Amino acid sequence: MYTMAKDYDVIIVGAGPAGIFTALELFKQDGNLKVLLVDSGKGIKERSCPARKLGRCVNCNPCAIMSGWAGAGAFSDGKLSLSHEVGGHITSYIGEDRAQGLIDYADSVYVSFGAPDTVHGRNDPRVAEIAYEASRYNIHLVRCPVRHMGTEYSAVVLGNMYDALCQYSGFTFLGGATADKILVENGKVQGITYIKGGQEYHAYAPYVVAAPGRGGAQWLQNEGNRLDIGMSNNEVDIGMRVEVPNSIMDHLTKPLYEAKLVYYADTFENKVRTFCMNPGGLVSEEHYEGGIAVVNGHSYNDASLRTENTNFAMLVSTHFTKPFGEPIRYGNYIAQLGNMLTGGGVMVQRLGDLLLGRRTDESRLAKSTTKPTLKTAVPGDLSFVLPHRHLTSIIEAMRAFDKLAPGLYSRNTLLYGVEVKFYSSKVNVNNRFETAVSGLYAIGDGAGITRGLMQASVTGVCVARDIKKSCK
Repeated sequence: MYTMAKDYDVIIVGAGPAGIFTALELFKQDGNLKVLLVDSGKGIKERSCPARKLGRCVNCNPCAIMSGWAGAGAFSDGKLSLSHEVGGHITSYIGEDRAQGLIDYADSVYVSFGAPDTVHGRNDPRVAEIAYEASRYNIHLVRCPVRHMGTEYSAVVLGNMYDALCQYSGFTFLGGATADKILVENGKVQGITYIKGGQEYHAYAPYVVAAPGRGGAQWLQNEGNRLDIGMSNNEVDIGMRVEVPNSIMDHLTKPLYEAKLVYYADTFENKVRTFCMNPGGLVSEEHYEGGIAVVNGHSYNDASLRTENTNFAMLVSTHFTKPFGEPIRYGNYIAQLGNMLTGGGVMVQRLGDLLLGRRTDESRLAKSTTKPTLKTAVPGDLSFVLPHRHLTSIIEAMRAFDKLAPGLYSRNTLLYGVEVKFYSSKVNVNNRFETAVSGLYAIGDGAGITRGLMQASVTGVCVARDIKKSCK
């Protein structure tokens, strides 16, 4: 049974950056539209993570960190990568020049809603010097200016966007509503069904934008397979989060904020990259569907809230070919191994203990001169969790990065695991991000097309403009 259906001009699934920018651009084009935006989480003002106060996860369903208005970006570090080279695959669809132009446009939107003016790594001569030094050790520095909103301002900026959208009478945000089925008839999208309060509802529209974020990636993959719209394998990024004193990374992070380093490991030639670097930051824990705990990190814009440590991810990218077709399930499996050994939480190990082939215990962790910022992390042995190929590649990359950041390859460097980026199988879309189903678009991280706030936002702008053009 379901209640009476409602009609809209556009339905958006997912209130992360991709969905938000779709709505913002739609109303910029036409303020008289009727737009429904559904998300399994709560509104921005109602979102709060008990773990931030209690120091432990209480397994909220859905996770307040991953779901709700602004998606995972609400409590993230809020880094806006201002280069088309970083954060996804949009250049494969719209080309480099258009992608960069839309990144500049989306960036201006963020600034108009309160993002800080400062941009790191732009027109700084030290960046060229770092890139030159890195090249001596076969390390590639991806030059990418970064606008850092910080954890405390990300939610504010994205909340300001919510307030702006609420000024339109035709805008409806429906929190606590989980998309169930995408309705299709004769090759054209008709709307969706969703569940709220145990009740099934139908909503109809000639355009549906699927932007579920990483938390909804599995749902979109399942729907894509059911509708036979075509999916292709994406990379699987698995690794760990590294935590060191600021003194080791400051010469890189002060000019760059985030040093995006790439190294091809010696033994297997796997690509290893640094990701989500947080100067003066905190290592954090986040939970995905099924109660899986993985490690992440963030930092504040306010200098008074920063710590003495810098943390960043080191990820090994692997692209599997057929017959493998379940990258999310594989990532889940690795994360579950780590959770099994810790009793459900995140694991921490000293690099020195890992290299000696021994488990870090409480007494060994207490001897570390690097103090963990994630107090709930459980000492353990990552060699029981990460595949040999991944672990070897990361250790080799750390040894190389130590030449650029002396002190990184230290026994007191802390390693947290596991860090997994759940990229869905990539949804097959055209250069307008429309699927084989007419009127159905798939965008953002959950569609396997982007990997961060900025490129996800750009896909929303593209789709909104295409929908409005089609409406004429």
